Amino acid sequence: MSEREFDVIVLGAGPAGEVAAGELADGGLSVVLVEPRLVAGECSYYACMPSKALLRPAQALAEARRVPGAAEASRGEIDVQAVLDRRDEIIHDLDDSEQLSWLQEHGIELIRAKGVITGERSVAAGDHRLTATKAVIVATGSSPSLPPIDGLADARPWTNREATTTKSIPDRLAVIGGGVVGVEMAQAFASLGATVTLIEPEARLLIREEPFAAQQIADALREAGVEVLTDTAVESVSRVSSGEVTITVAGGREIVADELLVAAGRRPNTVGIGVEELGLEAGKPLPTDARLRVNGHSWLYAIGDVNGRALLTHMGKHQARIVADTIRQVSGRELRTVADGPQSPRVVFTEPQVAAVGFTEADAREAGFNIQVAEASTSGNAGGSFYGHDAVGTARLIVDTDRNVVIGATFTGVDVHEFLHAATIAIVSQIPVSDLQYCIPSFPTRSEVWLNLLSGLPR
Repeated sequence: MSEREFDVIVLGAGPAGEVAAGELADGGLSVVLVEPRLVAGECSYYACMPSKALLRPAQALAEARRVPGAAEASRGEIDVQAVLDRRDEIIHDLDDSEQLSWLQEHGIELIRAKGVITGERSVAAGDHRLTATKAVIVATGSSPSLPPIDGLADARPWTNREATTTKSIPDRLAVIGGGVVGVEMAQAFASLGATVTLIEPEARLLIREEPFAAQQIADALREAGVEVLTDTAVESVSRVSSGEVTITVAGGREIVADELLVAAGRRPNTVGIGVEELGLEAGKPLPTDARLRVNGHSWLYAIGDVNGRALLTHMGKHQARIVADTIRQVSGRELRTVADGPQSPRVVFTEPQVAAVGFTEADAREAGFNIQVAEASTSGNAGGSFYGHDAVGTARLIVDTDRNVVIGATFTGVDVHEFLHAATIAIVSQIPVSDLQYCIPSFPTRSEVWLNLLSGLPR
């Protein structure tokens, strides 16, 4: 076994690990990435990128059909094989070779192995025993979790990985879970020809978002032919030799499908990486302080899904930059409430989309804020008229009236993800509403929704 020394060892080459390695290497430190699978991680190959590739064709077609003139030219149907081919192109056919040149350009070494922490600043990776002079960063991400449902594990269910990389569309798909992955994949597969049943044990979909957003998504799914079952518990699952899956729900109803997608949460990848050697619990998120140091270990950092703060690619990248600054002893970036945890900016890429940042109304009231709620139609202005007829959408701001600043924003509608960054800037920077009222959007754009939202608020 070879003994090797680097300034920093990074376990995991997903988005968070890559950004941390790049920032540190560009800062003059020697860095090794330890990754047993694909460089660029879950988001690039099995989650964010392929799922949007599956969703986008139907959304583009729906928009064309809302616009007179374009509608008359959009009489055809979706070419399913072309969609799958484009998906494969986007994920590079699960080949990460194009990523390797980037690592070489930045002077980052890659070891294709599973990294196991063996002691302070020490990692075993295949035939290598690695020592870090400065830090070890854990960026091993998360994996889909299966709820404890009788027969589920034996029924060979799909997770996001199988769903986003499938080579064919099943005739019938059942989905357990009405969160982001569940609603996105239910809509995508329905648009590609599957008969979809979505099962959610909670009273509504997207339980962490505004109720109006959840209702609009449920309505859109039903309009697309998806059977949406909320407040419905799954009691058992079985798969017969012919391949059919039977899902038995509370009340005894049986739902038969060709495939079953489980989209019921994720678990941090902390099993088998040696955290027990440090007194930490395998299978649980790694607890960290405000600089992402693992509690009790000044040389160890955890970024991205593995720390459980915010399971979002962009937040993992932000955390990576914070850690790189800390290791390099550069002052500047830090974690803030809205940029960490459940208040982080987030998007559900359905039709309509849901884009949100900060508190929902219910969360703000529960947190004890005195609030005022402002609401407007997302497309209820001149710019919205160019997005066709019947483009559903709602915009809502939550204002802390004690400080007169926005603390939450939710937008639903067509392509509203591009609205989100302005709201994030307003919330993170705590810009007074009186100042936002002087930020004039261009005419005719849908950004004029800000005028409608802010006009009824005190100056």
